[in-house]
Amino acid sequence: MMEANSRTELSALGEFGLIDRLASRIQLDQPTSVKGIGDDAAVVAPSIGVDGQAEHQVVTTDMLVEGVHFDLGYVPLRHLGYKSIVVNLSDVYAMNATPRQVVVGLALSNRFPVEAVDELYEGMLLACRNYGVDLVGGDTTSSRSGLVISVTAIGSAPKADIVYRNGASDKDLLVVSGDLGGAYMGLQILEREKAVFRDSGAQPDLDGHDYILERQLKPEARKDIIELLKKLGVRPTSMIDVSDGLASEALHLARSSGRGVRIYDEKLPIDPSTYNTARDFNLDPTTCALSGGEDYELLFTVAQSDFEKIKGNPSMSIIGHMTDAASGYHLVDKQGGSHELKAQGWDALLQR
Repeated sequence: MMEANSRTELSALGEFGLIDRLASRIQLDQPTSVKGIGDDAAVVAPSIGVDGQAEHQVVTTDMLVEGVHFDLGYVPLRHLGYKSIVVNLSDVYAMNATPRQVVVGLALSNRFPVEAVDELYEGMLLACRNYGVDLVGGDTTSSRSGLVISVTAIGSAPKADIVYRNGASDKDLLVVSGDLGGAYMGLQILEREKAVFRDSGAQPDLDGHDYILERQLKPEARKDIIELLKKLGVRPTSMIDVSDGLASEALHLARSSGRGVRIYDEKLPIDPSTYNTARDFNLDPTTCALSGGEDYELLFTVAQSDFEKIKGNPSMSIIGHMTDAASGYHLVDKQGGSHELKAQGWDALLQR
């Protein structure tokens, strides 16, 4: 039997600490297991693509749990279904690969009728159609505590195209697609209006917040950025998707690559609606961009020699650069002051 004093709470490790602990005990024995725990997706090799060329497979899975990752008090089931697929496809794109299939597992309580499941799957199938992905299987079971969604996405890419988190070099440029912080501010609007409805019964006032609400409820994976980079002839040296907050993801790239990183506050792309809403909530827009999470943009590094190819492109922003490991991790504010970059975004095992 386990001794009473040997118990370690999950919160003592946190999500990433637990992953590191589990990964340290796993040994890959199969010759086709190229990459296991530690990146946006696993890599299995080799396979033959439809064009007859050898391709590596990438596999990733994500779980969404009611009360932890979503609140059905304000999240429409169709939107939830769409989002559950997209967040997995985002991890495949973060490997510079193309998603091909998804497998869906559902745990449902008896409060959900068939019509509710229909709504959920309508959103899933819409996402599959939009991204050219087949839903090829899954599982359903009962749940005593609400809705749980588990999605596994399978993709592929030629071995030479796959991008890991650990390839960044000193002086590589740090680039992010789109804009940041919108999903977090959309969540703040939804939570505020839920509280108002609970306290007074007043109907939600969501006018003027369409953009940030869509960023939260119906995000999109950046397939277009992968296609754009290939068109420009740019292969990222490292890449990750922004699900847990920019600061957290930048630290993942730096630490995995054995580098330091420097991010410039003035370079962070923040949409005006995100900025203004953050100020309305007395929040710092920079903090929202760094720590908000769920933007599902792509954060990647490129060699300085690719600067001319990407500069001025409206779909991406150069926000910093990699440094030597000894220089550490820093955010440079608008006055030129340097601050330690810390991960303050989402950690599933620390949330309450």
